[in-house]
Amino acid sequence: MKIENIRTLGELNKAGYEYKTVKEELRRNLLQKLMKKEPTFEGIHGYEYTVIPELERAILSKHNINLLGLRGQAKTRLARQMVSLLDEYIPVVSGSEIHDDPFHPISRYAMELIAEKGDETPIEWVHREERFAEKLATPDVTVADLIGDVDPIKAANLKLTYADDRVIHYGMIPRANRSIFVINELPDLQARIQVALFNILQEGDVQIRGFKLRLPLDIQFVFTANPEDYTNRGSIVTPLKDRIGSQILTHYPEDIETARIITEQEAADAMAEKHHVFVPELAKDILEEISFQARESEFIDAKSGVSARMSITAFENLLSTAERRALQNGESETTVRLGDFTGIVPSITGKVELVYEGEQEGASQVAQQLIADAVKSQFEQYFPKIEKLQKETEADPYTDIVAWFFEQSGFELLESLSNEEYAMQLNRIAPLNNLIDDNMPDIDDRDKAFVKEFVLWALVEYRKLSKYNLSDGMRFKDVYGGYISDL
Repeated sequence: MKIENIRTLGELNKAGYEYKTVKEELRRNLLQKLMKKEPTFEGIHGYEYTVIPELERAILSKHNINLLGLRGQAKTRLARQMVSLLDEYIPVVSGSEIHDDPFHPISRYAMELIAEKGDETPIEWVHREERFAEKLATPDVTVADLIGDVDPIKAANLKLTYADDRVIHYGMIPRANRSIFVINELPDLQARIQVALFNILQEGDVQIRGFKLRLPLDIQFVFTANPEDYTNRGSIVTPLKDRIGSQILTHYPEDIETARIITEQEAADAMAEKHHVFVPELAKDILEEISFQARESEFIDAKSGVSARMSITAFENLLSTAERRALQNGESETTVRLGDFTGIVPSITGKVELVYEGEQEGASQVAQQLIADAVKSQFEQYFPKIEKLQKETEADPYTDIVAWFFEQSGFELLESLSNEEYAMQLNRIAPLNNLIDDNMPDIDDRDKAFVKEFVLWALVEYRKLSKYNLSDGMRFKDVYGGYISDL
């Protein structure tokens, strides 16, 4: 019999339905996926050998879980994806506020209804998407919000005294019975509220305004927490921590490739919308390198972390910067330029927490320095290293480029240049063509202009050239020529 045709307790019994707790559901369905070698958490990258195996072990152990990590490490996404491990539909007693199982009712309403109607007790089917509840822990959250409170209106309507447990209005946790319940940023929850969770996690007792109810709630708890919270805003009280079965540490992507996959996945809509903007492969690597440099920067608070959202929003801003330039130049298609990276500064300044030294430097200046550090770091992977001190007998592959600039009064890359003019301007530097042909012979033709500008920026960072920001672009000079001009 199809589940939509099962409408009473008697029909459910005949169909052979077996009661399972939510943790048994998760465990059984996870075992099925593992045996079939199906992916358990899709769209989560970089955790294949670290976080996901630990999360699977916690589910198999039927543990309540705490995901501990800095911001932007997919903690909430992991929790939400656990819904896919629930049964597609479960039966509940019709009209029950707390999803009572027909074979294991826990509320007075469900017990009395089953006692009155027996096999004719009406049931409903709840989809797994409706079995997920989430609460952001904030200092103003109360016990009434989470667990419940006495409802005077219900007492008046039902003509009951406050001594009757039927006057209780259930909070979010009882209403999430037989579901996954997520509390984000657990340390932000006041200590007295955390204390109220003790018995729910272990004994199933609920206390509301003097009532002590025995409600053996069936809930898979998932908490998320940021280590920074332990020192700045609060902490997880020890008895509650003791009742959480598994604490799993999350982390940021460990390499550029993984970070790129995440960014491109999350910015897919922006890429589809701006399909007329071509992004060179090197530009994508530099964008991710900025986040890696930020996590190591002395100007940025490491305890606060640098979210993966920074790369995503920066990538969206990069596309928009190139798109805006193309529109101003009257072009239907364009390619990202390194100069477009100035447009991602707002995405960086809004996503990092500066230490005192960073505040002194200024948020915008720190962002510009991160871009420069990323260029320098990526440059060393493709071109010969530039030494501060070099022997006269050693050949310097950059001498001809520097000499070319020494003979020029000024070389400018303006935003107003069309794609063709931009490429022609860079093609003027003949020694630059030779350097790229020698070190990146297999480069895509569409990437060449970007790489040429990339070399110029890197030479500026190594003090081989100087760069000056203009209102409509930038000017490059040799270091001595720039110094003389200043004098």
